[in-house]
Amino acid sequence: MKGNMEERAERLAAYILEERTTVRAAARKFGISKSTVHKDLSERLPSFNRTLYLQVKQVLEENKAQRHIRGGLATRRKYKGT
Repeated sequence: MKGNMEERAERLAAYILEERTTVRAAARKFGISKSTVHKDLSERLPSFNRTLYLQVKQVLEENKAQRHIRGGLATRRKYKGT
């Protein structure tokens, strides 16, 4: 997945928009770190594709607002054994 950073940023953005997924899941899918995903989406993408960036930003904000709920559910599953 190395190579053209602009192309990688666009592919990451498209994946996150299509799947409505988290940064962690996108990083796992593309075989890169979460830091790289964040850098691509928050620093590189706005410089060459502002409209795509604004769409992805909405999904990321939604994920950020829901993360405490997902964390609580994960803890519940851990201690309930399911």
